[in-house]
Amino acid sequence: MREHGVLARLLLLYEHQLGSSSKGWEFSREAVAATANLLRRFVEDYHEKLEEQHVFTRFTQPGEMAELVKTLRQQHDAGRRVTDAILELASGDVPVNDANRAHIQDLIRQFARMYWPHQAREDTVLFPAFKEIVPKEEYEKLGDQFEKREHELFGEKGFEGIVEQVAELERLVGIYDLDQFTPRI
Repeated sequence: MREHGVLARLLLLYEHQLGSSSKGWEFSREAVAATANLLRRFVEDYHEKLEEQHVFTRFTQPGEMAELVKTLRQQHDAGRRVTDAILELASGDVPVNDANRAHIQDLIRQFARMYWPHQAREDTVLFPAFKEIVPKEEYEKLGDQFEKREHELFGEKGFEGIVEQVAELERLVGIYDLDQFTPRI
């Protein structure tokens, strides 16, 4: 579930590009591209692949969980297509104009609209069911395998290195300070 924390922070980075009433907000194609690249590497190519290979495969019997897994798979595929489109539009080869910025922002809205409920459903339905059907020893062994893969893909720092990259992007766009999100009523 800690990986979903990274996804949530990446979604917040994306959503920041939708506009803000904060003083000095500016759309940043570079921040969008950096967010999309991190999302591709960590969420889509690592986290989702592990889910698809090790979690989704446990729910093949017809029923509610199989339908949920089918939808989650479709959403992974849709998310990859949206990330492809965002990366293409955020590349240096595409001009930053009102139409392209609006298209990127629409893609971000679609992505976030899908992934907030997606991760919530995984956290509250799929993962608890998975933990119930997998023996404790196997569950722990999978955790070790996942961590090994994490370090293969992301180096010595693994997850912590990814969190550092996310924090750097948050600093870049001005959303790192958690206190700024506290309501002042």
